Amino acid sequence: MNSMYFTEEHQLFRESLRNFLKKEVVPNIDEWESTGKIDASIWKKIGDMGFFGIHYPEAYGGSDLDIFYTVILQEELQRINSGGFAASVWAHVYLSMTHLNAEGSEAIKQKYLAPSIAGDKLGCLCITEPSGGSDVAGIRTTAVKEGDSYIINGSKTFITNGAYSDYLVVAAKTNPELGNKGMSMFVVDRDTAGITATKLDKLGWRASDTAEIAFDNVKIPAGNLLGEENQGFSYILQHFAIERLVMGINAHARAEFALEYTLNYMSERTAFGKELDKFQALRHRYVDMYADMEICKAYNYAVASRLDKGDYVVKEASISKLKSTKMADAVIYECMQFLGGYGYMEDYPLARMLRDSRLGPIGGGTSEILKEILSRMVIDKKEYKPAT
Repeated sequence: MNSMYFTEEHQLFRESLRNFLKKEVVPNIDEWESTGKIDASIWKKIGDMGFFGIHYPEAYGGSDLDIFYTVILQEELQRINSGGFAASVWAHVYLSMTHLNAEGSEAIKQKYLAPSIAGDKLGCLCITEPSGGSDVAGIRTTAVKEGDSYIINGSKTFITNGAYSDYLVVAAKTNPELGNKGMSMFVVDRDTAGITATKLDKLGWRASDTAEIAFDNVKIPAGNLLGEENQGFSYILQHFAIERLVMGINAHARAEFALEYTLNYMSERTAFGKELDKFQALRHRYVDMYADMEICKAYNYAVASRLDKGDYVVKEASISKLKSTKMADAVIYECMQFLGGYGYMEDYPLARMLRDSRLGPIGGGTSEILKEILSRMVIDKKEYKPAT
């Protein structure tokens, strides 16, 4: 335990969470991975344990704890070896709920945030579109105000929890002629007329539901607007920090788990009369990977500490995701090689880890997009400001 960031209370939380996951989640993972559907009853169990509300206000059922409880949640979710289950949790807690908490009215927080913390409702965030990918500013979905309502038309894709969530947080253009300055955010009930979802078949993250969603004249109350009209792009940019940092933390955690598993395998597997961990070539390759993982972990902890203090860390969080996801892919690829033919078998964890890890450099902003964003900040000296 790193005493610079983690206290005894953090460690007790980690043990409680690990025991809960071992008892309630791990026995079901293979079934959920096979069927592509997580039993919805688990969300209430997680809510009852308080894991959904660790960094949300007590007024809505949360615990208002520091960000290192979030770090622990992400790290422990990676240890159960289901990127899909982990994604469903953090897409709910750190994508949809983040907008509810930051921009939602009191009525919205009572109707959506409190039940989300309790595990009674599950959310998803709908930004990416079939024509846009990582081009958030280029979304085409529209929300036209008519009296006391908005009418939403358009489509979204690659939405985690997109098929089975209870509500959707949706980005749409309220003034398309203004470009990214004409974007707004809304919360929409799943059973609203005009919403259809098509589940997508994925390489990895098999347990989670990822969907393409169509909005056909979806009518919602004007009160479902999150924050101010036309401020949506600023909100999205501001919340990218937590999303990208979470993905960076996920990456160092799954790499660490892969390394632990691989080292245990190497200590037991023999070749030419000695254990694999005694061969210098393998030992040195392993240490290189371990060092890369530790560097990313230390960086991610430092960024998390700054975010917890209220710093605007979009640049640092983008670096976290860019470098950590690349590292995790490389580490897991090498760990599979260390296991030889067994690494390629589904009975061992590396095959699933390799598939799940590959989404890291794609989801939440591709590595290519992050490099361009960072180029603007580092080379062109462009400054992004938090939403006011």
